[in-house]
Amino acid sequence: MLLPLRLRDFRLLWVGMTVSLLGDGIFFVALVWQVYELSNVPSAMATVGVAMTVPHLLLLLLGGVVSDRFDRRRVLIAADTVRGVTLVAMGVLSLTGHLRLWHVLVLVALYGAGTAFFGPAFDAIVPDLVPADLLARANALDQLVRPSAWRLAGPAVGGLVIAAWGAGGAFLADAVTFGVSIAAVLFMHPHPIPREPGDEEASAWADVREGYRFVRSRVWLWGTFLAATLAYLIFLGPTEVLLPYVVKNQLRGSASDLGFILAMGGLGAITAAVVVGSRGMPRRHMTVMYVVWTISTLSVAGYGLATANWQAMATCFTFNAMESTGLIIWTTTKGRLVPARLLGRVSSLDWFISIGLLPVSYALTGPAAAAIGARGTLIAAGVVGGAITFAFLFLPGMRDIERRGLFGGSQMDAAGSEAEGGSLVPVGVPD
Repeated sequence: MLLPLRLRDFRLLWVGMTVSLLGDGIFFVALVWQVYELSNVPSAMATVGVAMTVPHLLLLLLGGVVSDRFDRRRVLIAADTVRGVTLVAMGVLSLTGHLRLWHVLVLVALYGAGTAFFGPAFDAIVPDLVPADLLARANALDQLVRPSAWRLAGPAVGGLVIAAWGAGGAFLADAVTFGVSIAAVLFMHPHPIPREPGDEEASAWADVREGYRFVRSRVWLWGTFLAATLAYLIFLGPTEVLLPYVVKNQLRGSASDLGFILAMGGLGAITAAVVVGSRGMPRRHMTVMYVVWTISTLSVAGYGLATANWQAMATCFTFNAMESTGLIIWTTTKGRLVPARLLGRVSSLDWFISIGLLPVSYALTGPAAAAIGARGTLIAAGVVGGAITFAFLFLPGMRDIERRGLFGGSQMDAAGSEAEGGSLVPVGVPD
């Protein structure tokens, strides 16, 4: 799994990402704790979630086009600069006692806008840096460090930083990590994006349509996007809004307790990354991906059933272990079967469609919690979301790519046939 780190540019990207993700873990704990200190009701956190996701959604398609047209390094740097500046502003306002809920709404909106450009560019740049035969290992390594920093160390450190210096200090600490990430990406070499005749003359809207046609012609892509859309609508808002509320108000926990619950999720994701990284891609990869995602979604009900912190920790471990297993498989499948020149747009469509209803999920969480309680909402979200996720495994054509054994043959070049909508063939060799 460590072989991709021999590649200089991937190693720089990995180091910058690791430090930045550590800050992201600090940020999540600081944000929810700060919001609940300003207004101790689930609807306030739900409103913050809407404010962050709406600009993210509105700019995602543009972010995909930009990441396929311009140097992806520069896109990453610009996106991180915007997010770092918002964190500095939030930290200063919090430490000086001037932070209000409307400040948080404006600043997280800017943060979400930056993320709309960062996500597609990051997804697209990894296959530029890593050969196809190492891509699964690179994605497993990504899923090793992501939970290690973001979900394990970050939340745990965040809880301690908040206890010592308040949420404002945590925001500033995250801003510093973005500076480190920017410096690491600056030292990477430029990697030209593959072009085809007419690419330069095409409009941004034509680029979006080309990516859409590619996705529409492949069930495994649009079906998974739609499955994620419905599942996230049902469980993601309740999880992000109500888990901190349950810990703070019903389990009587502190910011440190929330941090360690989330850290157990990181440990689960690390376990998944080690297992998948050592075993490689399963031959029945789509089936395995949907099964583990179903288990992950069902486990959300465990948050509603938990009566002690250790039970919430066990639930978080299971949720993240299963989610990360599926995510490694999914990221590797996209990286191998989507042409490099389209990967930014396909990734932006992935984000756009998958989280398209997330603002609605946040908006409905408050009324749902008021009607059936925070615990009841979490239980219902896990059960209904899991059932919907599993049902999409049986969508006609969903498992065709695994039935054809596309990861079990010899190395083939898919760029031409994929771009023209031809038959699906693998990019790269089996692990």
